[in-house]
Amino acid sequence: MRPLVLLWGCLVLPGYEALKGPKEISGFEGDTVSLRCTYVEKMKEHRKYWCRQGGILVSRCGDIVYANQDQEVTRGRMSIRDSPQELSMTVIMRDLTLKDSGKYWCGIDRLGRDESFEVTLIVFPGKRDNAVPAGTCCPSSPTPSFQPLTPTRSLQPKAKAWQTQLPEPRSSRPVVWLPLTTPQDSRAVASSVSKPSVSIPMVRMMAPVLILLSLLLAAGLIAFGSHMLRWRKKAWLATETQKNEKVYLET
Repeated sequence: MRPLVLLWGCLVLPGYEALKGPKEISGFEGDTVSLRCTYVEKMKEHRKYWCRQGGILVSRCGDIVYANQDQEVTRGRMSIRDSPQELSMTVIMRDLTLKDSGKYWCGIDRLGRDESFEVTLIVFPGKRDNAVPAGTCCPSSPTPSFQPLTPTRSLQPKAKAWQTQLPEPRSSRPVVWLPLTTPQDSRAVASSVSKPSVSIPMVRMMAPVLILLSLLLAAGLIAFGSHMLRWRKKAWLATETQKNEKVYLET
């Protein structure tokens, strides 16, 4: 009886920490993540695989990809490689999407119950910002310096015109020149900004008046048209009466 129990335990019960790996990995959309599952020496010759956990009530392994020894196997955006010399299996997943989030298994195919290790993959939305590696220094961007225009007046003997001389830049930093604004320009800008705010209420106030005038005009046209129709009808009746009277007198 004892040999049967020992044989059943060897075939069914998994080995203690025969397969190890990270319990959770994460990345952003579009990233590439890799993980490494290690196993014990006695599992060196067994076939390794990577699969995604499926099923609702009973967990099952779907989309199984088996690894070859010292040879990378690629399926879609995922590749797997078994390195018996290092007693490890490497899995690489590229171009992550939100649908890739879920639970996966690092597994070893063996007689009886397979050795497996559950790994949870979390994919965050968006792309990772380009971070600056530690220990590197980036050149700082030059800070622009603002220098106002200082017009210098020089009277020429012939033309007698005022000239504005621009100061020469004395530093290598970029100089941002501010445009000059005169009182007339500021008034024009203020008037152009204030006009729409005044015209909009005026249009709103005049809209009911315009609608009322349109209705009155339409009513007047209708009344005039009906009056013309009645007048024409009366004129036609008068002419018909006169014709009838002439015919009666002739007879």
